[in-house]
Formats: sequence, C-alpha cells, structure tokens
Amino acid sequence: MNLETILEKIVAEKKQVVAQAKAAVHTKALTQSQQFAMAKPSLKQALLQPGASGIIAEFKRKSPSKGWINQGASAASVVPAYVAGGASALSILTDETFFGGSLTDMVPAQHLAIPVLRKDFMVDEYQLIEAKAHGAAVVLLIAACLTPAQVKSFSQTAHDLGMESLLEIHTEKELDHWHPGIELVGINNRNLKNFEVDLVHAFRLRESLPQGVVAIAESGIQSPETIAQFRSQDFSGFLMGEKFMREAHPGEALSQFVQTLQAQSHAH
Repeated sequence: MNLETILEKIVAEKKQVVAQAKAAVHTKALTQSQQFAMAKPSLKQALLQPGASGIIAEFKRKSPSKGWINQGASAASVVPAYVAGGASALSILTDETFFGGSLTDMVPAQHLAIPVLRKDFMVDEYQLIEAKAHGAAVVLLIAACLTPAQVKSFSQTAHDLGMESLLEIHTEKELDHWHPGIELVGINNRNLKNFEVDLVHAFRLRESLPQGVVAIAESGIQSPETIAQFRSQDFSGFLMGEKFMREAHPGEALSQFVQTLQAQSHAH
C-alpha cells in the first residue's frame, strides 16, 4: 500500500473521529480551557535562534509504514527529557488509530518553554481549536490532504488563534498550496510511492520555496552529517522522531545526538 492510499484512508477515518469529538466536546468548552488563553513561543524564532540545534523532537508510538516503534512510551517521561536533551521544539502525534497517540500526550508539554507542534491530519477547523486548547504553538497542514483554499483558510484561523502553521509538502506541484501567510514549510524527504528517502528531491524543492520561508526537513534523518547537508541547503529545522523513539531512553538518545551535532559544527 503506497502512502497516497494510506493518506486517503487516514483522512476518511479522521473525518469520523472529528465528528465524534465535536459531539463529545463543544467548541465553547475548548475555548474556555486554561491553555486557550496562553501565548505560546514561536517555532520560527526558536529555529532561527543562534546556536539552536534546530531539532524538532517527535513523540510517536507507531506509524503506518513501520508499525509499533515504542508501544509503551510515556509522554510524561519522554517529553521533558527531549527538552532537557536540547530539542528546539517538540512534535506530538495526536492521531490514535494510525500513530498510537492522543491529545493527552500534549499535556506534559504544556508548561515547557519550547514550541509544540500538534502533528495530525487536519481536515476541520475544529481541530485547530482543539490544538490551541491543548497547548499547541503550531499546527501541521499537509498539502496532500487539503486544497490550497483549505490551507489558506486553516492557516488564517490558526493565526487568529495565535498559532503558526507548518505546511508539509512532498512534490513540486504542492508548492501551489503555499501562500504568504505561511512562514514554515516542511519538506517530507520520503518518496510517497515507496517510502524511500530522497535528499536530492528535498534540496530541489527547497530552491523553489519563496524568500524568507523557514524550511524544515522531515523524515529519515539518521545522522548529524545529514543535518549538516540540510543546513548547507538553507534548512533550519529537522523533524526527528523514530530514531530516538526506538531507544529505551529517547531523551538521552537525543541528548547524545545534539552533543555530536554541536561538536561537529564547532569543528567546521
């Protein structure tokens, strides 16, 4: 099953999940939550900070392509360890069916000083309000799941709620989904047909992005050397999850990775 088929399946299921959530929790209850009124740090600023690792450390238990990665992982222990380990930001998967996550996984990140991305498949503005109510600073908008008009509307709503939007693209064609209100673009380095990592493709897409857009490399980053390659191509953020989540102590694995990364950048 290729990723396009998986995405269709996820989106169809997501619409049902959102309908159930709307019936269970009224928008008004979300807007009255304590987190809803709180200002959150900017992901763009965090990534452009001099000396930042640029790593967006991801908390995920499983994925459609890999199955279970870390079934028993607890966000309450991993999330603070990621921050202590030198992550510039956090990405928390809140999809239950395909990624084994939930909105509850965002709770341990709510009082930490770094930006949190709600990583999910946004198909409805209700999910943006949900994200804000659970402490998100940023929401993910996946071009492959949305029309350019939806991206524009969702990013405007996110902005009105005090959040940034990260537009994820895989192909040249998906650049059509970008508009000037979006300052963060994630380039997924995996080929949608066969899941293979293709860095050259990512570099090419980076060159096509408008001036001033902060680029984030997503997927398949295994080594500090790869990050150095991405930095040389003007990427500022690096989304990494599976590499750390496969370890018994993801936060320690991240900490060691960041130390190697910093040692290398000082050596150059």
